Amino acid sequence: MFGPKALSLALLGASACAKYIVPGARWRDTEGNLVNAHAGGIMADQGKFWWYGEYKIEGQEEGGGISVYSSEDLATWEYHGIALEPIDGHPYISPDMIIQRPKVVYSEPTGKYHMWWHADNATYGLLLQGLATADSPVGPYAFVNATAPLGNWSQDFGLFTDYKDGRSYALYSNGDRREGRDVYLTSFNEEVSELDEVVHRFDKYDLEAPTIIQTEKSYYALMSHKTGYRPNNVVAFRADSLSGPWSQPWIVAPLNTRTFNSQSGFSLRIKGTKKTTYLYLGDQARVWKPVKGKTYYGKDATTAGDAFKQEANFGSDGIILTGIYGNDSTVTFHNIEGTGKPQWVSFYYQTQGSPDRIGGSWQLRRISSVVVNGNTEKVETLYQRDTHKGIILSAPLQLTLEKGKKNTITIGGLYNGVDYKGADIDRIVVYPPEGEKKWWEWW
Repeated sequence: MFGPKALSLALLGASACAKYIVPGARWRDTEGNLVNAHAGGIMADQGKFWWYGEYKIEGQEEGGGISVYSSEDLATWEYHGIALEPIDGHPYISPDMIIQRPKVVYSEPTGKYHMWWHADNATYGLLLQGLATADSPVGPYAFVNATAPLGNWSQDFGLFTDYKDGRSYALYSNGDRREGRDVYLTSFNEEVSELDEVVHRFDKYDLEAPTIIQTEKSYYALMSHKTGYRPNNVVAFRADSLSGPWSQPWIVAPLNTRTFNSQSGFSLRIKGTKKTTYLYLGDQARVWKPVKGKTYYGKDATTAGDAFKQEANFGSDGIILTGIYGNDSTVTFHNIEGTGKPQWVSFYYQTQGSPDRIGGSWQLRRISSVVVNGNTEKVETLYQRDTHKGIILSAPLQLTLEKGKKNTITIGGLYNGVDYKGADIDRIVVYPPEGEKKWWEWW
C-alpha cells in the first residue's frame, strides 16, 4: 500500500538529540527527559513538526492535559510545556475528565490554531469533541466548547486535512453501545470551528482509532479493532473519493504481529524534494527501511542454568533460546563488536502468548534483564510485548559497548524477590552509533 520505503513511527521515545528514529524505544527530549505525549498527532507549521499528545504520569488515566513538542527532523524533540492546561472544577477539562487523542490544525479564516480532542468523563458517558484555540502552536490553548458532533456520539478522534484542497475532516468512532459501532468521516466548516456534514459512515464495522493517508490517487483509511489497550491487526479501506465507495477492509501488517504491537493513531504525509514519504504513527511500530546493523544469532550464544537452545522452525537457523528465568537461567552472546559509544541494540524475541503474574497483577508482556560484559552493577531492563507463538518481534535498548570485538551481552529474566520469565530470544542486532546523518538521507 505504501511502497517499499514507507516508514512507521512509534510514539515512544528515543535518546536526547537522537539522529535515529527508534520505534519501541524510550524517547527523550533535548533536555534528556522522557517524551510524554501519548496518542497524539503531528502538525507541520513554521518549518517545524509540532507533536501534541496526552500528558500522563504513572497510574493516571485522565486529566493531565495536552503537551507539545517541536522538531525539525522528527527525531530530536524540544519540549514546550503543557499546551492545554487542566482547570480544577471545569466541566470538561478538569483533572478528572478525559482529554484524549488531540489534533491541531491552523485555521486561516480565524488566524488561530484549533485543537480538537475526544472530550469525556471518566466513565465515557459524554462522548463529545472538545475545541480550544491559541495564537501560536505552543499555546496556551483556551477552551471554547465541547459538543456532540451533529448530535452524535464521538469516542476515538482523528483529524485529516486534504492536501489538494485544504479541507479538514473529523474522523471518530461513535462509541461501544449497541446503537453505535460506526466510524464517521465528517467535514469541518471553513473555519474548522464546527462540523458541517457527514461525508461517509463506515457502518457497523465496530472499529476505532481512525486515520487517513492520502496518496496522489487514493485515500486509505486505517482503523483498529476494539481490544482495549491490547494491540491488534489494524485494517485499511481504500477509495478514490472520501465519499466512497470504500473497499472491504484488509490487514495492513503481517498477520499475528498485531500491527507490530501498535494501534493506529495518526498518519503524516511529507512532500520531499525527491519523493513523498508516508508515516504511520502508533503506540508501537517498526521502521521498514532500517539502519543496517550486525546480527548475532542464538545458535552461537551460550546458556546457563535452565536456559537452553530449542528447535524452532520459525527461528533463525531453526533455533530459539528459551527457559530464561531470573538471574540464574541466562543466555549470553559473545564477541560482539562495540565502539565505546552508545549504540542501539534490537532484541528479537517470541513470547508464548500467556500472561505472568508480576507485581500482583497479570501482565502479558515479559520483562528481561540485560547485562553488558558481566557488569551486574549496571543492569538494564528490557520490556517485551506479547506476541503469538512463532511470531518474532523486536525490542530496543541503547547500550554502551567497549571498543573492540570482545563484548558480551547476557539476557536473564526479571528478579524482584521472585524469578520471572523472560521472552524467548532469537537473535540480537547491534547498530552503529548515531551520527550527524539524518534518517531521511539514507532514502
